[in-house]
Amino acid sequence: MSHIPRKNHFPDIDPVSLEHSTHTATHLKQLIGQQGSIPFQVWMHEALYAPGLGYYASGNTKLGNYQNQAITQGLPGDFTTAPELSPWFARTLSRQIKQVLQASGTTAILEFGAGTGKLAYDILSTLNNPAIKYFILELSADLKSRQQEKLADFNGQVQWLDALPKHFEGCVIANEVLDAMPVNLFEWQEDGSLAEKHVSLNEAGEFTWLKQPANAAMVEKITARMPVFPAYASEVNLQAEAWIHEMGNWLKKGVAILIDYGFPQKEYYHPQRSQGTLMCHLRHHTHDNPLIYPGIQDITAHVDFTAMADAALDSGLEVLGYTSQANFLLNCGLMDLLAALDPQDVARYAKEISPVQKLVSEAEMGELFKVLAIGFDIGEDLLGFTRADRRHTL
Repeated sequence: MSHIPRKNHFPDIDPVSLEHSTHTATHLKQLIGQQGSIPFQVWMHEALYAPGLGYYASGNTKLGNYQNQAITQGLPGDFTTAPELSPWFARTLSRQIKQVLQASGTTAILEFGAGTGKLAYDILSTLNNPAIKYFILELSADLKSRQQEKLADFNGQVQWLDALPKHFEGCVIANEVLDAMPVNLFEWQEDGSLAEKHVSLNEAGEFTWLKQPANAAMVEKITARMPVFPAYASEVNLQAEAWIHEMGNWLKKGVAILIDYGFPQKEYYHPQRSQGTLMCHLRHHTHDNPLIYPGIQDITAHVDFTAMADAALDSGLEVLGYTSQANFLLNCGLMDLLAALDPQDVARYAKEISPVQKLVSEAEMGELFKVLAIGFDIGEDLLGFTRADRRHTL
């Protein structure tokens, strides 16, 4: 976890964005005024998803495109995802998707939180199959508009959903979705009791933390996952667990591929990770203070993949694979695909390979990001987990 930078270390924020943040803060203060305090889970939900105000529900630029920007120019947006880094991510992932669709006899893909639409565009371009129907569930009206523009070439194949399907058969994709679901924050007290972190206002009208006794359900859940470590703070993503559990009701056939940064439970609640994993992204600066700049900064937490796997099993789904992003991409044939590049074309080769190295490097995204596959057995081993499957660590 990074330390909170001094205020003058934050990037310059334009006046329009600052005004938007002020409006979002006013909305949050009104909620707090009505209730005295709100659980952080509510704060995070409103800061990210409040209609017209939340980070994902407004028109702020969120995603930077690594491919189209010189490093020296600086990147737009607040963060960059794997599909934005390199088209080879989608091209490789498409091999796994194709196997799932063929083996399960289905022709549908459902992507959650499709960002700019680049992942969908690259997947559809790679698969090149007009029979495939591509569904997108997107909460951000701004991003949905960008997706529709990006995917105009596949107009007949793509359909946007406003709610979870009641019945779905095919391949589900969720790339960096779980980390953006609002989390509850907790802290073990010196006396061994569990407190939940709320957000309140101080005498100056500024946002501040307030600890409240955790309810019995949360105490039971956290106690089952970790021992008592006095002064230990972390988070639990009950909403993500509920989302996975609900998947057991609507996914009737096929596989869901969940890609995100995180750890198995024993690593997640490791004694040395005593301040949790919550982080914020603001104009490609990372820090750990979620109570500033509401509405214009992203707030995320790492994923407890053991909890996600347990939720899948509880809902009747199978856990079909778990490994690092690097292992997944290599298992799916990334190196075979890259063999098509001409190393004699030095400039193009370097441009293509550099971002791919970020995808697979242990020091970059290769190890921090994990891939979890849940769903139904397709009758053959999933490509992405043929080597170094880590299900035994969950």
